[in-house]
Amino acid sequence: MKWFGIGKDRSKLGRYIDQHGISQKELEKSGVSRATISRLCSDDEHQPTISTARKIINFLKKLDSNVNYDDFFNM
Repeated sequence: MKWFGIGKDRSKLGRYIDQHGISQKELEKSGVSRATISRLCSDDEHQPTISTARKIINFLKKLDSNVNYDDFFNM
């Protein structure tokens, strides 16, 4: 399994993608900007808009149908 983000502060989303071998670059395919993904992967305090969260969750559901908003965001 590939590990990304070693030594970086990671949010719940950041830890999830690290554990599942998903790069932040790959997460950009969700249609969310690199800067927003970077913030969301490093800081649990940063909460996305509903639209941004939906894009990320819809992308991740293609890889894992059990993913839910509550896994990563306080919405």
